[in-house]
Amino acid sequence: MRVLLIDKHCGTGGPGKVAAGIAGKFEREGHEARIAYGRSGFVPEKFRKYAVRIGTMKDVYLHAVMTRLTDRTGFYSRKATEDFLRWADEYDPGLLWLHNIHGYYVNIELLFDWIKSRPNMKVNWTLHDCWAFTGHCAYFTMAGCGKWRTHCEHCPQKNTYPASFVDGSYRNYEDKRRLFTGVHDMTIITPSQWLAGLVGQSFLGGYPVEVQKVEISREIFRPRPSGFREKSGLAGKIIVLGVANVWDKRKGLDDFVKLSGMLDRERFAVVLVGVSRKQAKSLPEGIITIQRTESQKELAEIYTAADVFFMPSCEENYPAVCLEAEACGTPVIAYNAGGTPETLHDPRSKLVEIGDIEAVRKIITEM
Repeated sequence: MRVLLIDKHCGTGGPGKVAAGIAGKFEREGHEARIAYGRSGFVPEKFRKYAVRIGTMKDVYLHAVMTRLTDRTGFYSRKATEDFLRWADEYDPGLLWLHNIHGYYVNIELLFDWIKSRPNMKVNWTLHDCWAFTGHCAYFTMAGCGKWRTHCEHCPQKNTYPASFVDGSYRNYEDKRRLFTGVHDMTIITPSQWLAGLVGQSFLGGYPVEVQKVEISREIFRPRPSGFREKSGLAGKIIVLGVANVWDKRKGLDDFVKLSGMLDRERFAVVLVGVSRKQAKSLPEGIITIQRTESQKELAEIYTAADVFFMPSCEENYPAVCLEAEACGTPVIAYNAGGTPETLHDPRSKLVEIGDIEAVRKIITEM
C-alpha cells in the first residue's frame, strides 16, 4: 500500500515528527510512504527519503500576506496545490493521513475536493489543535470563546494566529464545515481525550474519533550523562528548564520571566530552549537561552541535566515535551490546561492552575 502523509513540516516540530514516525512504521511493515510538506525547507537527513515539497517559501509568504489582508488562510496556494495534487494522483495513495493542514502552504478547498473525488481512499486526520472546527483560531481557551460549537462570527482573536486585519470567521466556518464534512471514509484522530471531547461537540462530530497518544523514542529520551552543567557554568545550581518550538504568550514565556525574577539566582538557574535571537536579547539577565536544537540526543542530555521542567503553556493539546522530560528522569510542573494533565505520569510531577506562579515557585523550592 502507498501511504501519503501531509503536514507543514517533515520530521521537525511536534506534528512533523509524529508524521515521520508514522511513515517509518509503515515502511517497516513493507509499505511505501511519502510526507508532503510546505513550510521549512529543512528536513532531517534520515527523513529526506519521504519528503515531497508543496510549493516554495515564496508561496508560503504570499499565502501569509493574503491571510493577513483577508483572514482566508487555507484558500490560497492554488498553483502549488494543483501541482502537488497532479503528483498525488500519480502516486495514488491507498491511505491519506492528514496532520496540520494550516500554515500557509496548501489550499484546503482543492485538497478536499480531490479527497472527495477518491471514495476508495482511506483518510485519517490527526488534529494537533482546534483549527479544523473554528472559523479562525487554533485555540480558544484564553479567549473563553465557545462560538465554534454553533457558528463562529465576530472573532475575538482575529489578531492571533493566523492573524488578520479583518474578521472572516463567519465565512471561514461555513466553508470549513462544507469542505471537511462529507468525506466517505475518514477517521479523526486526536492525541488527547480533551481534544476528542471537543471534536464530538463540533461539526466534525459525525466522524469516528480515535485517541492515539503521542509516542516518544525511549531509546533517545532516557537519562543521559552530559557535560551540560559544566559547559554552561551551572555546576551546583538547581536548573529550571523550559522547552518550546516557538516561545510566545500562549507558551508562557512571560510567566517564565516572572518565575525567574522570583527565584534566588545564587541557587537557581532558568534555562530556555527554543528562544529566538530577538527574544534572547530582550529577556532579563540570568535566563540562559539556547536556540532550537534539531539533535534529540542533545535535547535529552539537557532534560537529564535539569532538576525540574516547567510547562507554563495555557493552551495545549498533548505536549510531547512533558513526556520527554519525564522519560529523562526530570519531574514536570505544568499548568492544568487542555490535554497536558494526560501527559504526566511521574508521581513527583505537579499540576497548578494557569498563571499561579507563586505555586510554581513554592513547589520548586520545596522540591
